[in-house]
Amino acid sequence: MPFRLQRIYQPSSNADGFRVLIDRLWPRGLSKQAAAVDLWLKEIAPSTELRKWFNHDAAKWTEFQSRYRRELEAQPEAFECLRSLGAGGAVVTLLFATREERYHHGVVLLQLLS
Repeated sequence: MPFRLQRIYQPSSNADGFRVLIDRLWPRGLSKQAAAVDLWLKEIAPSTELRKWFNHDAAKWTEFQSRYRRELEAQPEAFECLRSLGAGGAVVTLLFATREERYHHGVVLLQLLS
């Protein structure tokens, strides 16, 4: 699978391939050099309203996924940009900042890209 998820605070490696930050906000306490991000694709992140409503609440996970997918459908350019990066089997690492590793938008993106 060319797409994978990784928390941005983990050390980068050559195995990461092309590193894409998928959060709307820059990660706290992390310099751009230390982040080693190849592309910051803010547009792929959930809207501020959706992010605040969800707040990584597992009870809202199913509804969050539906709402986030609708947002992605309304902005196909960002999703297609991401999809094209993995064309031909190139490794693309989707970077996220949250400590919550099961309930965040990167999980939804990974499902859609697989």
